[in-house]
Amino acid sequence: MAITTANQLELLQTAEAVAREKMIDPDLVVQAMEDAYARVAKSRYGAELDIRVRIDRKTGKATFTRVRTVVEDGAVENHHAQMTVADARRHLADPKPGDEIRDEVPPVELGRIAAQSAKQVILQRGREAERDRQFEEYRDRVGSIVNGVVKREEYGNLIVDVGRGEAILRRNDRIPRETYRPNDRIRAFVKDVRREARGPQIFLSRTAPEFMAALFRMEVPEIYDGIIEIKAVARDPGSRAKIAVISYDSSIDPVGACVGMRGSRVQAVVGELQGEKIDIIPWNEDQATFLVNALQPAEVAKVVIDEDAGRIEVVVPDDQLSLAIGRRGQNVRLASQLTGLDIDILTEAEESQRRQAEFAERTKLFMEALDLDETLAQLLVAEGFANLEEVAFVDMDELLAIAGIDEDTASELQARANDWIEAQNRKAIAHARELGAEDSLVTFEGLTPQMIEELAKNGIRTLDDFATCADWELAGGWTTVNGERVKDEGLLEKFDLGIAEARHLVMTARVLLGWVDPSALEELGGSGGAEAAGDGEAAAEEHP
Repeated sequence: MAITTANQLELLQTAEAVAREKMIDPDLVVQAMEDAYARVAKSRYGAELDIRVRIDRKTGKATFTRVRTVVEDGAVENHHAQMTVADARRHLADPKPGDEIRDEVPPVELGRIAAQSAKQVILQRGREAERDRQFEEYRDRVGSIVNGVVKREEYGNLIVDVGRGEAILRRNDRIPRETYRPNDRIRAFVKDVRREARGPQIFLSRTAPEFMAALFRMEVPEIYDGIIEIKAVARDPGSRAKIAVISYDSSIDPVGACVGMRGSRVQAVVGELQGEKIDIIPWNEDQATFLVNALQPAEVAKVVIDEDAGRIEVVVPDDQLSLAIGRRGQNVRLASQLTGLDIDILTEAEESQRRQAEFAERTKLFMEALDLDETLAQLLVAEGFANLEEVAFVDMDELLAIAGIDEDTASELQARANDWIEAQNRKAIAHARELGAEDSLVTFEGLTPQMIEELAKNGIRTLDDFATCADWELAGGWTTVNGERVKDEGLLEKFDLGIAEARHLVMTARVLLGWVDPSALEELGGSGGAEAAGDGEAAAEEHP
């Protein structure tokens, strides 16, 4: 019994229904039907044969064809699906490898079980096509806001109907203390779309900083038009947030535009975020000014920035300390996220105590190392000299500019400073050698005796050992862990070795050892560019 008209019509109707339901191209479903027919035919004629099926898109009539591919003589691996050039001459006038010989074969009987199997194949292909369409559609919507309806809750995660598919709002992406019931409407940010075995997974978020930025973009026309730009957002979801904005039109106040008439615009965002308090801050290219704005409502007395370390020190009046830190450190934490800097907050009293301690420490150093009385040592510290290297190598005129110091005194100060430095260098090298430091490291240009001593203490005693170091292991760096920047202390960080200088030293050692081509050092150029050796080391202070 051949394929009956009833079966043909039934499968065509199934194909049309699947295409309508899944909103996919009907031709994809018909192709699935052809594959299903071919599978049934192979079970009848043999799996070794290459059976192909063509379905007439109008009548539903299926044509079964056996296909054999022409291959070179002696290259036949499957006699059922391949044919040599010599044998193919009986079918084709001038056969060539790759040509196909097609013979129509009798249609197979499509029984009840086979028809059900074909239906399953069609439905499966329909589901796959729908998943592909859904993935492509929502992949383009990553970074935008979608509206949906809550379907159910599973282990704290919300399953949300977003129209043509389901999305998941995980527990940690929900604003604390907000509750939803089935059929509640919800608005969320499309955080990610992944293609997985069970279909595309759409991940939503209501805690992402980008969600707040997108809400402001919807509420503030000036942001949507690009007149105002959101430069940074920091959130403590459900509690408080800070958003930094800048206006590219001098006639428009960015903060006022985001607040809106009587606070209408910001209140719309606050209402969507379950009452989250929002501080709108004017962005400024000057880091110190920006930080002063970010720490509002606290008043800041002084700001000291360490750009190399990515840290910033803020001095506030004693009565402003708790306000600057905020409840449970919230204010300073959000300000740190907003600026991308680690912030240390000191009161004016604490900063004064620290300055006094540094003054006393430097005074003591100059008194002991240079054999000076306290008055002259304090005079040097007051003039800004922080260490003996500055005294030894500063231009003579700078010393002579200090009241009470003549040429003889200045010369004597520099001579004593040089003697002390040389003595410390000899001592450091001797100690390094005792620890096992070899000549290859001791004579390497670019490392001070104190650096060599410190390396030897940490088991780096040869040039080979030094060449295996990463730049951040020497100069220090920062690692981002769970969104927080964590400090990694460098072996030579206390000697003010910068990341670019450390990178150049390591590359120079590798070139001397013949590990890398000298051109790699030329490309680096001491400019702090990316690692030329390609060994996975970080090219900046932030490393994996």
